[in-house]
Amino acid sequence: VPISILGTGLSVPEKHLTNADLEKMVDTTNEWILERTGISERRIAEGEETTSMLSYRASLQALSNSEMAATDLDMIVVGTLTPDTLFPSVAARVQGMLGATNAGAMDIEAGCHSAVYAMTVAAAGIQAGLWKNVLVIGADVISPLIDWSDRNTCVLFGDGAGACILSSSRPGKIRITAADLKADGTKSDYIELLAGGSARPVSAETVANGEHFVKMKGSEV
Repeated sequence: VPISILGTGLSVPEKHLTNADLEKMVDTTNEWILERTGISERRIAEGEETTSMLSYRASLQALSNSEMAATDLDMIVVGTLTPDTLFPSVAARVQGMLGATNAGAMDIEAGCHSAVYAMTVAAAGIQAGLWKNVLVIGADVISPLIDWSDRNTCVLFGDGAGACILSSSRPGKIRITAADLKADGTKSDYIELLAGGSARPVSAETVANGEHFVKMKGSEV
């Protein structure tokens, strides 16, 4: 069964953080950042701009662009590294906010590629006949997990959400033709968040050591 993207949506925070702003915060320059990353600015969430809220706003656009109601959804899959809380999932929060009363909901965490994995799972579920219409969201509010004094990481990350509706193929719509997913867990120390999970729960020591911020081996990555 061919799968198509029926509509898309996005949501980004209002706050802009430019390279010029970062020049005042860490030892870096606009030229250094642009040459290595191509990034000139990023959006930073504030206040109520959580991962679930940005996801919800992007989802409303995607549903509108697809001419579909939330009750038409069979499943919501969110690819994210930064859920509002470990549980409930972002997908469950969005399901409730949308009033998608016929939909299941789950998050997928697969690093920076979480949204790609989420789309693949959704497409496979539709092809298998499990679901008809699936809302797929890729969203992160990672700025609270960034050490803004670490120039190796703080120049790279921003916040935002994108959403799409997947369903059986329609004329004139973009098709998903294939997916080829690979991983290499032997390099799992290249980008990591050391504390906050079951291996190293939150403690005064983990907070004092800055273990709740993203750590990255930049050159290797």
